[in-house]
Amino acid sequence: MEEKVEVEMEIFVDGEEVGANEFVQNVMGRAIAGAVSALKGVKGDWKEIGIKVKRKNKP
Repeated sequence: MEEKVEVEMEIFVDGEEVGANEFVQNVMGRAIAGAVSALKGVKGDWKEIGIKVKRKNKP
């Protein structure tokens, strides 16, 4: 059985931090960590994951 990944997470929207309680941090952080860890070439002992999401304007 795999070891549960402990995560710490910060969320920023338009440069301002949005607060998230420990439950939300764990759910979102572990989901992101699991998805990214499954990608080819990602080492199992990663230290930090950075993701930037931008809204696409409709044509």
